[in-house]
Amino acid sequence: MALPPHPSPTPLALADLNALSEDAFAAHFAGVLEHSPHYARVAARQRPFADAEAAARAFMEAARSGTPEEQLALIRAHPDLAGKAALAGELTAESAGEQASAGLDRLSPEEYAEFGRLNAAYHEKFGLPYVVCVRENDKASIFAGARRRLGHTPEQEREAALHEIGRIARLRVLDLIRPPSVS
Repeated sequence: MALPPHPSPTPLALADLNALSEDAFAAHFAGVLEHSPHYARVAARQRPFADAEAAARAFMEAARSGTPEEQLALIRAHPDLAGKAALAGELTAESAGEQASAGLDRLSPEEYAEFGRLNAAYHEKFGLPYVVCVRENDKASIFAGARRRLGHTPEQEREAALHEIGRIARLRVLDLIRPPSVS
């Protein structure tokens, strides 16, 4: 099922963000944690934020606040890198842009095949997608990280995935907050 395209929200000043209703805050930050907009409400309850990094930390903490089953659901909400959803145009706007930033939308047939093998190995071993903050990596480091992390235990991999989700959330939150004006 293809998701309808939605424009990215206009970044808000910190004071405006702190003044939003919980509903407006949740709507503004709905795309921060993949297919999991309810975490924006959890983060909203930690306001007022002193700065953008505090807002980002609130989302990182929200991602870890759930039960183990909720954490697994959050990890599983992430798409496979260069997987079927990407090829079918079914990624969220956030994921599509991030995967494109690392060149994952321009892979050779051999690279697509390698991602297919890595994705399958991840699902076989962990029952999870390989989650990495692609904006902080390039194609080579993403491949290397996947191969390395296949050596993890399930517990280590869940922790690594949650760590990466926190990094993804941080960048997405910072994208949605207008930097303070320099005087």
